[in-house]
Amino acid sequence: MSGIMYVRGDATVPSVKGVKVIAHVCNDIGGWGKGFVLALSRRWPEPEKAYRAWHRDRAHNDFGLGAAQFVQVEGYVWVTNLVGQRGIRTGSKGVPVRYEAIDTALGLLADKAAELGASVHMPRIGCGLAGGRWSRVEPLITERLVKRGLAVTVYDHGD
Repeated sequence: MSGIMYVRGDATVPSVKGVKVIAHVCNDIGGWGKGFVLALSRRWPEPEKAYRAWHRDRAHNDFGLGAAQFVQVEGYVWVTNLVGQRGIRTGSKGVPVRYEAIDTALGLLADKAAELGASVHMPRIGCGLAGGRWSRVEPLITERLVKRGLAVTVYDHGD
């Protein structure tokens, strides 16, 4: 078990061979339009379309905190919409991130990545607009993904 690999770069263009799953955190109110999702939408229309349809039909599916949606965008590339954020604003209940929901969704991601034989790629999920702390998210990734033997790369954007 080697742990998480950290690199500088764009999580939407993982440069490894084989099947790749790109994971990111979404909110539970159907909002898509700020943060990492913009980079995803610039590359592929499918993750946003699938997320919006999933939210729209939420009365009849599993959409909600802790859920995960898997969208194939290329032959060997999947995007995973992880619902780990309550709303979009910091308010009386604190920041939008929900660590327990991220933990649950990461468990679903681990199952899918193992089934696909995929490596997992992500920005520092839950730590941008969701307001989370990496010191709380990183152990969840280690527990759910790394300990299952999955290769995980975390991307820090910029130079």
